[in-house]
Amino acid sequence: MTESVHLIFGATGGIGSALARELAGAGATVVAVGRNTDKLTCLAQEVGVMPLTADGTRLAEVEGVVASVMDRHGRLDGVANCIGSLLLKPAHLTTETEWTEVLSVNLTSSFLILRTAAKAMMNAGGGSIVLTSTAAVRLGLANHEAIAAAKGGVEGLVRAAAASYAHKNVRINAVAPGLTQTPLTSRLTSHQTSLKASLALHALGRIGTPDEVARAMAFLLNPQQSWITGQILGVDGGLSSVRSRS
Repeated sequence: MTESVHLIFGATGGIGSALARELAGAGATVVAVGRNTDKLTCLAQEVGVMPLTADGTRLAEVEGVVASVMDRHGRLDGVANCIGSLLLKPAHLTTETEWTEVLSVNLTSSFLILRTAAKAMMNAGGGSIVLTSTAAVRLGLANHEAIAAAKGGVEGLVRAAAASYAHKNVRINAVAPGLTQTPLTSRLTSHQTSLKASLALHALGRIGTPDEVARAMAFLLNPQQSWITGQILGVDGGLSSVRSRS
């Protein structure tokens, strides 16, 4: 990925920061986007990325970020959306405000980022866009109604947009992680009862790491994977498709 330019939204989260390290370590120019300026500054000092403060749920700010990257570098090879949230409630206990927030953070950000990045890429010879779903879309899990619905929308977006922009050499894919050890999931992973139940669901007998998900995203971003588009790559320890022996 030497000399390539990659843009990561949600770069200060567990998976986003792991992806920044992965891409920068491979020689790419990485532009890291997030809402927390202090965290972005720390990431920039650690990894050597270019930090930009912006809200991925606001179109004007997303457009400003992409325009800034194109003005400065003249190209945009890959874009990843690592923005996400986690709400574990049954539908009847989910408030309208919570529902709207889950949709905004997970689905609206994906649509706005894809919309803006695809426009830039289709006018510049192509590129790769990677979004983030969840294993809970494919596998019905109790109390995941809002997040599964939002991420299900992301998967539909991936497939439709992959068809729309294939003729412009813009590839669009997503990863669908299982439970991954990040600050976002700490309430689950730090609770022994919840953790034990989660481990039992994953055929490989453990939860994932941010680096494992980041490597899958980097794989899809890599131009060497030029014949992969419209795919949802499960990075979930077998959660969505495999049952281990009891």
